[in-house]
Amino acid sequence: MSPRRVVSPEEVFFRGVWRENPVLIQLLGLCPALAVTNTVANSLAMGLATFFVLVGSSTLVATFKRFIPREVRISAYILVIATFVTIADLVLNAVVPEIHRALGAFIALIVVNCMILGRQEAFASKQPVGRAILDAAGTGLGFIVALLMMGGLREVLGYGSFLGVPLFGPSFEPWIVMILPAGGFFALGFILLLFGWWAERKKEPVRPRRWPHGVTTEVFVGEGGAD
Repeated sequence: MSPRRVVSPEEVFFRGVWRENPVLIQLLGLCPALAVTNTVANSLAMGLATFFVLVGSSTLVATFKRFIPREVRISAYILVIATFVTIADLVLNAVVPEIHRALGAFIALIVVNCMILGRQEAFASKQPVGRAILDAAGTGLGFIVALLMMGGLREVLGYGSFLGVPLFGPSFEPWIVMILPAGGFFALGFILLLFGWWAERKKEPVRPRRWPHGVTTEVFVGEGGAD
């Protein structure tokens, strides 16, 4: 059996940012991604709140994983996550009350975000504290990037602005659908389509084998295999 490959700390961090992005690749945490990304400000606030909850809960779970009985680990993880969600909710209400009202119940719903609970069960509960923090920070940053991409697209097309700053003249006709719930699906679909196109573009084309005289050969293997 070949030895298991050791994953470097840099890979632990960056895989959640891009290669295993929770929204754009794993399609996790779609509820807030579709619901609150009608503006960049809302997207940033939700992303930072989720980042704080993810890093805090992963740190706590990785630190006390030996003291958490396996039979009640899920309940313990939810309790830890709910504690940090409460802190994030109170801070947002005190610092940016208007955005807090716009986000509404979706802040409390961070507790049941499958992305956060999944990182506790799959990684933080099995790894040292340092790696758990790196994994949580990378995943949280990837979540922020995905939300900002969706929020930027929806605000530019739906309001004609970015962070409240107008980008077009008075003749611009806003795409009202982009700030409605359906706009989240359109934005996500467009971004996933762009990612798929880019992935296909990066693939190496299959080149036919050529003999020295330039004769192209095709190898066919039947059901019985090649002799």
